[in-house]
Amino acid sequence: MPDVNKLSVQVVYAQAHSVWQVVVQVPAGTTAAQALEASRFASSFPNYPGDTIMMGLYGQRCVPDHILSDGDRLEIYRPLTFDPMESRQRRALHRQAFMTKSRHRPKRRKARIAAGVMDP
Repeated sequence: MPDVNKLSVQVVYAQAHSVWQVVVQVPAGTTAAQALEASRFASSFPNYPGDTIMMGLYGQRCVPDHILSDGDRLEIYRPLTFDPMESRQRRALHRQAFMTKSRHRPKRRKARIAAGVMDP
């Protein structure tokens, strides 16, 4: 029978080419920061980029003093290497530069013939 005073929490860190995950058993009332410390993330990744560790639960960002529940998945996020707004603007300029087709080009000849608008 499982202990009701213990929680099972999965701690996950996705790197560029691999995923590190650990399941820790922590007492009830444990915060996200305490579960992170129990997972020994800092010793596994001493060169983690960034001063503060960004974390979340199932894709929703959470604060370090968030109380965890049994079965939670605590995710550790990597810092962004680019500015999302700048990247979006660059993609828009790229699309605009290579747009060669007119938006309102006339239908093709075969489509007109099939529609009965034009004789073959």
